[in-house]
Amino acid sequence: MKITDRQKGILNTLVEEYISSAEPISSKELQKKHDFGVSPATIRNEMQRLMDAGFIFQPHTSAGRVPTDKGYRFYVDNLKLGTHENRIGRELDSDETDDSFSFFQDLTKKIACLTSDLALSYFPEEDIIFKEGWENIFKEPEFEDTDLASKFAEMVERMEENIDVLSSFDSTQIFIGKESPILGGPEFSIVISKVHFANRKDGILALLGPKRMDYNKNVNIINSFNKNVRKKRTGKKGE
Repeated sequence: MKITDRQKGILNTLVEEYISSAEPISSKELQKKHDFGVSPATIRNEMQRLMDAGFIFQPHTSAGRVPTDKGYRFYVDNLKLGTHENRIGRELDSDETDDSFSFFQDLTKKIACLTSDLALSYFPEEDIIFKEGWENIFKEPEFEDTDLASKFAEMVERMEENIDVLSSFDSTQIFIGKESPILGGPEFSIVISKVHFANRKDGILALLGPKRMDYNKNVNIINSFNKNVRKKRTGKKGE
């Protein structure tokens, strides 16, 4: 199926509404909140086409729709980044000029505070992994399911055990559900990037959470982190 501009708008809006609300989204809700310039019946028909094409699905207990992995992937591939980057960059800024572990542990904590996902940073030279944000991540509605919470903790543990597998990704990468290079996490997503230090081996920064994560914000956070590190490495005050 070749997705039309109208279907693209409906799909991207549905994904964003679901990320925000954690509740299945109905055509009536979309019609109330957004002006697509078409009738409610047309929105329903377009949503049915998107469902038939595998971009969204209908939980059996709800009249609304939620994104599939395919729907999330389409949304992520069409992100317009940079919306929050300047503000996030300021929040991640620091007066420190070295690449000490305390500096990066502090930045990892700040990143965890900026998102409801788990922030993980890895420093291979000393084989140190910082994980911040456990308290916030388990407040997400998905983790009211204790089995899912256990699966997430197991995935994080497997990620630690196989951290070298993730060292080959240079630019920021997004893995949705079954795309993950870490097996056993089809319910979750990872945003990950390599971090280039001045006097140490390259490290890794990742954000892990349910597939209903704020991809736009998370990618901006990681990109801002890398800019901050690059600024410390080159001695520049800004870019």
